[in-house]
Amino acid sequence: MSSQPLFHLAFPVHDLAEARRFYGGLLGCAEGRSSDAWVDFNFYGHQVVAHLAPEEAGHRQTSAVDGDDVPVRHFGAILPMHEWESLAGRLKDAGIRFVIEPHVRFKGQAGEQATMFFLDPSGNALEFKAFGDLAQVFAR
Repeated sequence: MSSQPLFHLAFPVHDLAEARRFYGGLLGCAEGRSSDAWVDFNFYGHQVVAHLAPEEAGHRQTSAVDGDDVPVRHFGAILPMHEWESLAGRLKDAGIRFVIEPHVRFKGQAGEQATMFFLDPSGNALEFKAFGDLAQVFAR
């Protein structure tokens, strides 16, 4: 294991079986420990935990970013460009409805990035990004 700190996020879902199909099946995140109330997933090297809490699931607010209404509460990963493109194709093939279609944001500006937003089966928003140059991740 790397000495790089790992990120941990717990989030609410309506149904653990749906979460397993979505995160484990579609996104390819290996499952870790679980109980009848939660499931750990290896989310691109980080630990995310789907907790059964239907009343808390889903996104509610948006914020304007570069012409898009971005779900305020969201999480995701920054992938290499070829993995981002592959994931976008896999999601399209699976019939996932995008909140924000895959596209390039901030074209020609600091922080130029490929981005896409979609919802998991519980309505939680996810964003996946890719940068042509990782030095641009924190560009101002």
